Amino acid sequence: MKVFNRRSFLQGSIAAGAAAGAALSFGAGSAMAAETRLRMTWWGSQERAKRTQDVAKLYEQKAPDVTIVGEPLAGDAYWTKLSTQMAGRNVSDIFQLEPSTVSDYSKRGACMALDPFIPKPLDVEAFGAKMLDLCRVDGKIYGVGLGLNSFSMFYDTTVFAKAGIPVPTPDTTWTQFAELAAELTKAAGKDQLWGAAYGARYAYVLDVWLRQRGKTLFSPEGSIGFGVEDAKEWYAYWEDLRAKNICVSADLQTQDQNTIETNPLTRGNAVMGFTYSNQLIGYQAMMPNKLGITMVPALGGGAPSGHYYRPALIWSIGATSKNGEAAAAFIDFFVNDVEAGKILGVERGVPMSPKVREAILPQLNETERATVDYVNLLADKVSAYPPPAPVGSQQFDRDVVRKTADQVAFGNLSIDEAAQQLVDQGKAILRPK
Repeated sequence: MKVFNRRSFLQGSIAAGAAAGAALSFGAGSAMAAETRLRMTWWGSQERAKRTQDVAKLYEQKAPDVTIVGEPLAGDAYWTKLSTQMAGRNVSDIFQLEPSTVSDYSKRGACMALDPFIPKPLDVEAFGAKMLDLCRVDGKIYGVGLGLNSFSMFYDTTVFAKAGIPVPTPDTTWTQFAELAAELTKAAGKDQLWGAAYGARYAYVLDVWLRQRGKTLFSPEGSIGFGVEDAKEWYAYWEDLRAKNICVSADLQTQDQNTIETNPLTRGNAVMGFTYSNQLIGYQAMMPNKLGITMVPALGGGAPSGHYYRPALIWSIGATSKNGEAAAAFIDFFVNDVEAGKILGVERGVPMSPKVREAILPQLNETERATVDYVNLLADKVSAYPPPAPVGSQQFDRDVVRKTADQVAFGNLSIDEAAQQLVDQGKAILRPK
């Protein structure tokens, strides 16, 4: 295990679990009696929900005139509710976004610009200008990053050990990944268990794949950043794995709703799976076998890794909130208070605050330390953070990337047809600057 210290913790960094339904009021007092009532909405695992709720309770103890009402949701239900709230101009005071959606939703008018609240009550200057830029859209700050992460690949170390197969490393290439998937599927010898997930459904894996080849998912202008031939190569790779029966079958892969609970790794259908590095904690909480973490497979030959640091998740303030300053004060507590940081750990990524990072180091468990090790590992391998994702990027992911991959896997589209559809529909949905 790597020895942690302040210098190595983030060296080189840019220098759904809670059930949908009832809102949760964390304070002992009633919302009616409080001077300020803040609605807070997020998605994620039960582990995330518990940590979030505990921080809310802690804040209410220190700010007894504030009541936090939590509205946790799971999976696509979160985005459906957010759209409904936007239509009714009733977006929560504090709500969760991610790098691929902060630009989209800020341009749709869902977010309040946070610049008037910086540095008081929202003191984020210690994060550094480059960190703040991660949530800057058209010159204004529309969110606060809750931690750093990057794309990653998780794997079941127990299955690897039983099979006597060496685990993947940061140098594992796409060719070697396919070979590993074949070996694992054969060694496991179990029905409904394959060596790998069907990665064609994941827009962020496609993003890495393209960057390794000098292309991008989105162009600087906000349209598609790749061509039909690139997409053909992408689909051909995954269809080769599917045809050889070494990645998860179409009927099971389509059940993945981009939540921890529905990922083929946690469902016991894959030995290797793709996700975000901060989610190791949530995944491990659901799995009896120890998980390992490494980079998305490499192109090799000195090509770029395709990785970049990104804010794992983001708190934004609803544009129509009547309690913007109070919401900003809570976000300040969430990202800067040491006790809050100890509760949150690195479940939403490696903390942006140097003070919080230093404070939580001694208490991190093995899984949490692994996520920090991973972020440190990427220090000399990441490229610059890309421009904000364009308006329509979420719809592109949900309605084009995933659905096109499913159509290919079920045999309803040829590789050539799918590649053309991915590019054409992407251009139709995205809204360039």
